[in-house]
Amino acid sequence: QVQLVESGGGLVQPGGSLRLSCSASGTIFSINAMGWYRQAPGKERELVAQVTSGGATDYADSVKGRFTISMDNAKKTVYLQMNSLKPDDTAVYYCRVLGRGLNKWGKGTLVTVSS
Repeated sequence: QVQLVESGGGLVQPGGSLRLSCSASGTIFSINAMGWYRQAPGKERELVAQVTSGGATDYADSVKGRFTISMDNAKKTVYLQMNSLKPDDTAVYYCRVLGRGLNKWGKGTLVTVSS
């Protein structure tokens, strides 16, 4: 059984920063990619950023230049550094891990950007 533990969400003022973490544990043969998605109230879940085990990254246009994703392969942990946060970034952020026979979602962590 694979488990994902997310942390780092919370309330931050516009222009502030947060760092999300997501650690995978359990029986994992290999990880191809880890990523962060988000879902705002009344909207569909969308990709925020993804990183492959080889280090290739992909970002939503709305976060390019503000968010940075990284992965520690040994720790099976993915990080999302979020800077210059805007109220539009308010959402539940979900971690996802993809690998051989693996497609797992975390339970989500709430990020609220408000003054």
